[in-house]
Amino acid sequence: MQQPADGPTVTDVLTLEEVDRDLYRSLLVFADPFPLYGGQVAAQALLAAGRTVAPDRLPHSLHGYFLRAGDAARPTVFRVERDRDGGSFSARRVVAVQGGEVVLSMSASFQAPTAGPDRQVSAAPSAEAPEDCPPVTLPRLFTMESRRPAQPYAGTTWPTRFWSRATVPLPDDPLLHACVLTYLSDIGTGLSALPEDEAAPGPTLDHALWFHRPARLDEWVLVDLVPATVSAGRGWYTGSITTRDGVLAASLTQETLFRPGRNPFRPGSG
Repeated sequence: MQQPADGPTVTDVLTLEEVDRDLYRSLLVFADPFPLYGGQVAAQALLAAGRTVAPDRLPHSLHGYFLRAGDAARPTVFRVERDRDGGSFSARRVVAVQGGEVVLSMSASFQAPTAGPDRQVSAAPSAEAPEDCPPVTLPRLFTMESRRPAQPYAGTTWPTRFWSRATVPLPDDPLLHACVLTYLSDIGTGLSALPEDEAAPGPTLDHALWFHRPARLDEWVLVDLVPATVSAGRGWYTGSITTRDGVLAASLTQETLFRPGRNPFRPGSG
């Protein structure tokens, strides 16, 4: 795939080639000194799964296990298994493969439109309007801009609460917006709020998302991450993604390795 002169976009990330039935391949490749970004491969896996369900069935949850480090300089192949198509739900499993080895294993579930109560128990986290916040650079995200409101945990160099949106127009495709949300959801870590002299967050082990309501990702959404626990060499946190008008769009949890050493996201860390 030929990249735009000014660099790839998030829609380039979410462009897959259909190789065969239930078999897809990513087209965007680029040099990166770091392992393949987990949010990228998770978003692509969700897109591949979504291509195999009825168009009116949208993702309501996913759970992915990151098994090996991937390489952004080579394509990723996505193999989808159609576990079940019921009256209201479709279940899929996806493996993302590079060089014959699985880098991600994901289960995803999709739901047909369903009428019922719509209630949100808790208000959205408090944050200044994005226009009133300074910009913050979140690396590894193509054509996404972010703003940093006041932080709930003092002294963090990496924000646990931030606004973000795509800077390119996105089509009116709810599946694609859910995939961009997935792409964004892995960029932060609630564990950056832990004390500077604690052990440091390491690679992601697994990541789960629940999609409660549709949200446009070319409009501002607020990501809020909350540390929960560290034990047995693993750290776990939760998070929410809300729209600008305070509607809870998605909830997430993530677990990472927690290595001995200083927390690099706190001042004073070497």
